[in-house]
Amino acid sequence: MWYRTFHMTLEERKKRLQLAIELARKAGLLTLNHYHGDHLVVDRKSDDSPVTIADREAEAFLRRELEKAFPEDGILGEEEDEKVGSNGNRWILDPIDGTESFIRRVPQYGTMIALEVDGESEIGVVSLPALQEMVYAAKGLGARWIPPARATSVEAKVSSVSTLSEAVVLTTSVTGIERVGQGEAWRSLLKATRESRGWGDCYGHLLVATGRAEIMVDPVMKIWDCAPLKPILEEAGGRFTDWGGVGTIDGGNAFSSNGVLHDEALAFFRS
Repeated sequence: MWYRTFHMTLEERKKRLQLAIELARKAGLLTLNHYHGDHLVVDRKSDDSPVTIADREAEAFLRRELEKAFPEDGILGEEEDEKVGSNGNRWILDPIDGTESFIRRVPQYGTMIALEVDGESEIGVVSLPALQEMVYAAKGLGARWIPPARATSVEAKVSSVSTLSEAVVLTTSVTGIERVGQGEAWRSLLKATRESRGWGDCYGHLLVATGRAEIMVDPVMKIWDCAPLKPILEEAGGRFTDWGGVGTIDGGNAFSSNGVLHDEALAFFRS
């Protein structure tokens, strides 16, 4: 489809980033109303993945506010049909990343917003409402982290660990890694690294971006899972690729690292 290319200035990028930060925080608060509630109804999609009214309410809110602010922009979200834009910009939304955690009242879930400009994800915001934490970035503007229960942000940057033997490696699902035929690769990586943890979904990638872990391995990812994470990891000094080493948000899986260890760690999954 034809569209008019929108040349985004630095000031425009800042404006959109600030709105994304504000909306991610507000949408996250909407999810908390259900997270702390007594009766959370869980439905199943056609692929058997869970979805709740909190997912739908948060995405509807984000769509409404983004369309009001930037009517020419496209919007792609996990829960509703895509709105095609007219200017090469597309907001990508995941109202609750880590729904399995959310429905079990585990606080490691996030509300995620990204802005793709002419096919490149340039803005990423992830709010972790139950942890009172947020990480955000925009291309050329660096990455920032609001630590738990803090009002001000600090620079988000990856760790300087340079050997696998000192690295902490994370994943969302060991079962998922086994299902895609990479169980042996995972076990080999574990033997080469210092320790592993199951701090998964977007939270694991943010731990890498803020220097609290070195490697995050995700076996199954959709575009809305990846879109905010790529600019965050890159602006924090790390790398975000698929398992083939391609820097993409649409590779079907994801591998985050502090950059220094990326190729060495990823080599286990290419063998």
